[in-house]
Amino acid sequence: MSSAAPDPSARTHPLVLALATLGPSGYAPIAPATVGSAVVAAIGWFLPVPAWQVATACLVIGFFIAVWAAGEAEKQLGHDAKPIVIDEAIGQTLALWFLPHRLHAFLVAFVLFRIFDVWKPLGARQIQRLPGGWGVVMDDVIAGITANVLFHAIGLIMMAHGHHPERMF
Repeated sequence: MSSAAPDPSARTHPLVLALATLGPSGYAPIAPATVGSAVVAAIGWFLPVPAWQVATACLVIGFFIAVWAAGEAEKQLGHDAKPIVIDEAIGQTLALWFLPHRLHAFLVAFVLFRIFDVWKPLGARQIQRLPGGWGVVMDDVIAGITANVLFHAIGLIMMAHGHHPERMF
C-alpha cells in the first residue's frame, strides 16, 4: 500500500466523498470496510435479483465509478484511506455473484470476502500499489473473486460427496 499522504489543499466534492465512503459507512468508528461490506450485502439481499446481463452491466459500470470515486477521494483522504469503502461494494458484489439468494449463502460470502480482503491472497497486496483508485479497488476485486470461487468449489465438493449444497446454502 502506498504511503501517499492526503493533500491538505485538495477538496473533493462532497457528493464524490459520500459515494466513495458509501455515505456514513466509511466513517464507522470500528471496521469501516466490514461495515461497508455488510451494507452492500444487506442491500443485495433486499434488491430483486436482476437478469445476469443487467447485473453484469451494473457491475462493470460500478467498477469504473468505484475506481474514479476512490481516486478522487484519496486526493483528500490519502491512498486507500479507511473511510474509502466503495471498493468493498465491488468486492462484496463479486463475492455474491451467481450465488443462491439464501441467507446462509450471503453470510458465507460475506465472511469469505472479509477474510480474503484482510488476508490479500493471490497478489492482492501487490496490486494495491497501482496508482489512484485502481490500487484501491483491484485488491477487493481479487478478494471478491477468490471468495466466490471458493464458495462454488465448496458447493461442487459437497455435490461430489452426495450432499445438496442448496439445502445448506
